[in-house]
Amino acid sequence: MTEHRTGTQEEWQAERDELLKEEKELTRRGDELARKRRELPWVPVEKEYRFETANGMNTLADLFDGRSQLVVYHFMFGPPWEAGCPVCSSITDTLNPQVPHLKARDTTLLLASRAPLQKLLAYRERMGWGIDWVSSGGSDFNRDLGFLSTQEELKPFLEGEIPVTVEQNARMCGTDAGGYVSEGPGLSVYGLSDGTVYRTYVTTARGLEPAMAYYSLLDRTPKGRDEDASEPLWVRRHDEYEQTPNPATRA
Repeated sequence: MTEHRTGTQEEWQAERDELLKEEKELTRRGDELARKRRELPWVPVEKEYRFETANGMNTLADLFDGRSQLVVYHFMFGPPWEAGCPVCSSITDTLNPQVPHLKARDTTLLLASRAPLQKLLAYRERMGWGIDWVSSGGSDFNRDLGFLSTQEELKPFLEGEIPVTVEQNARMCGTDAGGYVSEGPGLSVYGLSDGTVYRTYVTTARGLEPAMAYYSLLDRTPKGRDEDASEPLWVRRHDEYEQTPNPATRA
């Protein structure tokens, strides 16, 4: 028998109607935040970053590929790693099919990581993605945006109790905890106007959740995200779930 509160259809409908008012208010608040994002000042990108791409070395301006807007997902994949971050992989599962839709709105979407290009392309083939991926390993691109930390900067974190999820994800990538957390995920957005590249928006952490479609859907299920900070994260690369026990069957 369920332990959750139960009720009649009429009781459910009354509470659902009240919740819908709050959901609509949240949507309106989201629209207002989107407007404020668009109104942020543009910052000229003065450093000449260069990226290794399938078409040779490119500048940041080249990455726009003839469009005026560029969205870069900073995928955690360090140079010595054996595989990409499983969480970044789950995010890319959402981003990959969005590429043609964004192109239709004058926007290029791609991935950038510090690992060598051939390693990135081999992993992309394994995952079955078509999204463009560039290597930023030869530049300060990640560092300048705050998506790369030194071991000295990470020392306080590494000297403490390492979260089980960090240890787990590090093993899944073929690195240690220090190597894993030195890389950071993020999203950076750029505009190109009169030959000048401008940085218009940057986010990380929970700011990336719009690209984690599964969380939004789980938030609407009875169990929700069903996560606990004391337990390993359930997220896996999409070709590894059959190797993972079903959490619903755990004692």
